[in-house]
Amino acid sequence: MSRVTTLRRMHRISPDGDIRRADSLAVEEPLEIRIGGQSLTITMRTPGDDIDLIHGFLLSESIITNAQDLISARYCAGTDENGQNTYNVLDLTLRTPMRLRARSFITTSACGLCGKTALDEVRTRTRFPIPADGPTVHTDMLSTLPGKLRTKQKAFAATGGLHAAGLFTTDGTVLAVREDIGRHNAVDKVIGWALRRELIPAHDLVLIVSGRSSFELVQKAAMAGIPVLGAVSAPSSLAVDLAADAGITLIGFLRGDTMNVYTRIHRVSR
Repeated sequence: MSRVTTLRRMHRISPDGDIRRADSLAVEEPLEIRIGGQSLTITMRTPGDDIDLIHGFLLSESIITNAQDLISARYCAGTDENGQNTYNVLDLTLRTPMRLRARSFITTSACGLCGKTALDEVRTRTRFPIPADGPTVHTDMLSTLPGKLRTKQKAFAATGGLHAAGLFTTDGTVLAVREDIGRHNAVDKVIGWALRRELIPAHDLVLIVSGRSSFELVQKAAMAGIPVLGAVSAPSSLAVDLAADAGITLIGFLRGDTMNVYTRIHRVSR
């Protein structure tokens, strides 16, 4: 079994009787990102597509603009109790050196950052402003995207415990789908995939996420120049504020043939 999923023993209790068996769970492990040997950050993620993950993360944090800004990414030595490499530390070399002590990341909802400060932070840092007009997406096409996303969620089908993010063309073609224990990591993975294929700024793509849309997810879409973000569940208030400010069409409760369009409805046709 891959490191995306793992087995744990469990005792299932039900009206039909008890069952003891192995259950498939999503793997959650830390990934430490270093630059030139110095620790930048640690994120809890599901192993896999780590190179896409770091590209998307670095773009979201305005550390790189294109794939060429990241010269190399090397897994550092580190072993588990069985002597196998854990692949949980990546050391990066950037084209332009940076002073880590001067870095501060955009704070998320866990940190109590006020709304206006957060909006101003994204507005001043994005290098790919979204054009006011942008692409038009049809409601019939949008209604198919959650299903297309779900069919690509192989690890979710096995565990029920992973988020997903997918990039689509405006005609509904699937470009990339990534899964992760963290919804922000799943988004970083698909954005990193696009960056490595020179598809950023993604002014003609649609981003779909499997859960809710938080401020952080809208921020990542804004930093990548993605004009349309759809979610199966609800947005937060600050996510709507940021989407309006950044020029993103934000769609929530995208289920079947119904959806809530919170911002920039001019891109949605019927």
